Amino acid sequence: MSDMKDIAKQNAIPLPTIRRYPIYLRAIKAKIAGGELHVSSAVLAEELGFDPVLSRKDLAMAGVPGKPRCGYPAKELSEAINRALGWDNPIEAALIGVGSLGCALLGYSGFEEQNLSISAAFDADPAIVGQRVHGVKVRPMEDLPRLISKLKLAIGIITVPSSAAQSCADQLIAAGIKAIWNFAPIQLSVPKGVTVQNVDLAQSLAVLSHSITISG
Repeated sequence: MSDMKDIAKQNAIPLPTIRRYPIYLRAIKAKIAGGELHVSSAVLAEELGFDPVLSRKDLAMAGVPGKPRCGYPAKELSEAINRALGWDNPIEAALIGVGSLGCALLGYSGFEEQNLSISAAFDADPAIVGQRVHGVKVRPMEDLPRLISKLKLAIGIITVPSSAAQSCADQLIAAGIKAIWNFAPIQLSVPKGVTVQNVDLAQSLAVLSHSITISG
């Protein structure tokens, strides 16, 4: 499975557009569920708060031709965006760190929409190893290289404290992982060819707390 950067390169789609595609996809699927056969880039832009020119360019990059006054065929556009995102094929991931956040991710059913499944979970705590969390057995860290190779896992998810995150990333990379979803509050050092997406909860909270502060 190609990571996001490879997908964007293969399809000549810029990463900012790739990041917006899931937002379009949710809106298009809602329209399909409502019985609509065609979608308009202008209507989507208005509903999502996007610039209409930007939306027209974004959707055109999916490669599905639209028609004036009619728009894009909704189902075909939805399928094209899925392909661009790499969500048309199953994606299997390994998770390291079965604490509160790791458990929550293992139990999150929304990943099914993106064709993602967390097929293996690892932890260094002997008290956790061997347990099943949402149907996934927690394995010791020494099993990581073998299982990643055996299951052909494509993504590594890190939900450990920052002090352990770099070591976990190194082990994932040594096992062949080229895409890492990092929930630890630390910038990882990775070699060229490895893509890291950081989820920094503190950054999101900072925006909210700042907005509350300036609004009085």
